[in-house]
Amino acid sequence: MTGRLANATRAYESGDYIAALTLLSSMVDDGADAGVLTLLGRTFQKLGLEKDALDLFGRAVDLDPTPEALERAAASAVVAGDDARALLYGMRLFVLQSNNATVAALVASAFIRSGDAQSAHLVRAALVESDDPAHIHLAANLYAGEDRDPAVLTVFRKLANLKTDDPYAQATYMAIARDFCDYKALADLESRWEKASWDTATSTPPLLQGETPYANLLHCDNERLNRLATNGTPTRNRSKPTFAARPRMSRKRSTQPLRIGYLSSDFWSGHATMRLLQAVLTLHDRNRFDVTLYCHTHDQFTTAETSDRTRWGRIVPIHAMSDGQAAQTIRADGIDILVDLKGSTAGNRNTILNENVAPVQVSWLGFPGSNTNIDCDYVIGDPIVTPPSSAPFYHERICRLPETYQPNDPFHRALPPPTSRAELGLPEGRFVFAAFNVTRKMTIETIDIWADILRQVPDALLWVLVDGSVARENFARAMAARGVAETQIVFAGKAHYESHIARLQAADLGLDTFPYNGHTTTSDQLWAGLPVITLRGRNFASRVSESLLTAIGLPDLVLADKQALIDRAVALARHPEEIGHLKQRLIGNRDSAPLFDAERFCLHLEAAYERMAERARLRLPPASFDVPALPERKGRFR
Repeated sequence: MTGRLANATRAYESGDYIAALTLLSSMVDDGADAGVLTLLGRTFQKLGLEKDALDLFGRAVDLDPTPEALERAAASAVVAGDDARALLYGMRLFVLQSNNATVAALVASAFIRSGDAQSAHLVRAALVESDDPAHIHLAANLYAGEDRDPAVLTVFRKLANLKTDDPYAQATYMAIARDFCDYKALADLESRWEKASWDTATSTPPLLQGETPYANLLHCDNERLNRLATNGTPTRNRSKPTFAARPRMSRKRSTQPLRIGYLSSDFWSGHATMRLLQAVLTLHDRNRFDVTLYCHTHDQFTTAETSDRTRWGRIVPIHAMSDGQAAQTIRADGIDILVDLKGSTAGNRNTILNENVAPVQVSWLGFPGSNTNIDCDYVIGDPIVTPPSSAPFYHERICRLPETYQPNDPFHRALPPPTSRAELGLPEGRFVFAAFNVTRKMTIETIDIWADILRQVPDALLWVLVDGSVARENFARAMAARGVAETQIVFAGKAHYESHIARLQAADLGLDTFPYNGHTTTSDQLWAGLPVITLRGRNFASRVSESLLTAIGLPDLVLADKQALIDRAVALARHPEEIGHLKQRLIGNRDSAPLFDAERFCLHLEAAYERMAERARLRLPPASFDVPALPERKGRFR
């Protein structure tokens, strides 16, 4: 057999595949070893007979399952379109060579083609250290949406370096760098972004096109630029760049209750939005308002729900419906005002609004700004977050509630006793600044301010919510570079809501983030009795803390510029008795000031809905307006 195999090999190498096939076929008939089967399989490949080749490579693996034989069989299975056998041989090889990026790519691709992308995650780690562009692209697809695994930072750094002119790759890397507090990368990325964003008179810079509206707000407080970030927004098929508020179908009923529809994926009691909103939903006057929740909340949350969601309104599940089916359902229900609670945030179904489903369509609460490419008539704000000067940057008309745009629930929100500093690992007798916004809001501007404060008060601590070892190392390194001692930083992790409210009470002063303030984070701190210090902002997202502090009666904690904020924070840390007075004011106002007065808020909101509906009934186009405030409440509401 040795002589015939040598002759067959010479024929194969000389390109005489028919002669090689003749010789090898006779050897197979006599019983063949793995070498004969492999050479015959390679010959079949040269003749375009991949499936026959795969059968032979499989037999060779059965006789001698070397890594080379497994790789050859797996690669042949891919060419033959046999993903089942590609996975069979590929996974056997991956067990032997778990760091082999080529093998991982083969297996991951086969999983994806077979419709099991989740299983591809089993091998994705092997792709991270590869410099092969194909491997980097595949890894980016498999790590997309991750915000916990440090490998995602490596993958998207490589992708950004590979695709330097791709705005989506650059914007994604910028977003991930924020999550992991990679301030060195952010400094470079933001510098390039700022240079690219100046000339917007004639076109939108590519870097802006690559950003989602939410990602843009994390570092940009320029309302003119905010509306140019369009990645992830619905595709437009009109010539106009934005929708304009306009008359729709008119409301025919004038004596029946207004039919209000709320659209969201957050209709479960554990979500931050519902901690704000559920009291208002419950308090709606059912004689005047018929409330329907168009719920596209994921089943994992609704099935685990323990509270009675029906007290919020009639629930219509649309999770399994297409946008067209959902739009048809809403129209059939005769909804007068459809309120989208998501806007340009993850999990939205805002393309439903582009189906023109209700006489009045409103954006509220979920997204702090104008909703690019979403067909809304109104955005609900207040005099602080949406002053008249903001109107040119909104295609929606602005409805200003009189005190704050943000609802709050004082009835179902936990308010446990404080956790002691000893239990939290915080020392007694030292001033504790609390920073509990997510890391993506902790911009370079923000940590520069924090570092300046801490340098001036070296005995003070920064108790900061940073999760994950990589992010913590990066944050500590950045603060050290700004002259802050490691001993001044205490890291906090995530906690269940009740535990979080309990621990907040151990701090002295909350530090806000800029330009994207704390929103629910700030109201949670105020609810816990923790004062928060902030800056006056230039767009909706950067004005929220000012709105909340004003509504709770602490407008003096809103400072006009960075230096004023730094000076005030330092002064409070040096005179902690003033913090005691601030906390007394805050706690005294908690049950009487407008911020947590859900009943008062609901009445203002209902007045807004009635005015919107009346304009629609009269076939008048939407117009901006201010809701007048009710007389000041006398006494406590809780």
